[in-house]
Amino acid sequence: MLFEKRLRDGLADGSVTLALRRWRRPQVVAGGVYRTGGDGPRVRVVAVDVVAPRDVTADDAAAAGYASPADLLAAVRGDADLPLYRLRFAVEEGADPRAVLGATADLGPDDVADLLRRLARMDAAAGAPWTSVVLRLVDRHPGVVSTDLAPRVGLAGLERQEFKLRVRRLKALGLTESLPVGYRLTPRGQALLPHLPMPDRRPPPRFTT
Repeated sequence: MLFEKRLRDGLADGSVTLALRRWRRPQVVAGGVYRTGGDGPRVRVVAVDVVAPRDVTADDAAAAGYASPADLLAAVRGDADLPLYRLRFAVEEGADPRAVLGATADLGPDDVADLLRRLARMDAAAGAPWTSVVLRLVDRHPGVVSTDLAPRVGLAGLERQEFKLRVRRLKALGLTESLPVGYRLTPRGQALLPHLPMPDRRPPPRFTT
């Protein structure tokens, strides 16, 4: 559940506690914990309701970080024919488990073997050995925006979103972390780097969904 930078600041200080989304079906559930993008906090959704645009109130707008209902509705992306969902949430306290995992650089043989098995499964699912390619690329180019990194592995344009998705999958294993611009390897990712398979000489993989 991503938010623009301005709203992430409001999430962090508790002034933003509501959002509107247009979805064909709900993408979050009450009680679920979700990341908000970048350096934003995690939030726990406390309520999910379908609401008519005419029923969006001034209090809703203020809780979402907007000056008026009209401003809030104008900022909602998506087809106007889709249901409008009102989400209420609160900041989830405690450290992000991915950050805790990523800070663990002490990898034993079993840890290394388990991570390599997980990466191999990702490669197999994609039909191309992309995981080691991306990890080495992020290691060589920390803090570089995905727009510049994606073409280095055969991606460009809209396919950049697939590259970002792949990096997030590595992040879920505690191997990469997001910077204000671009990414870098975590201590856990750095510790795994010497154990990665050597790159082959085939053309860079084309990522497909």
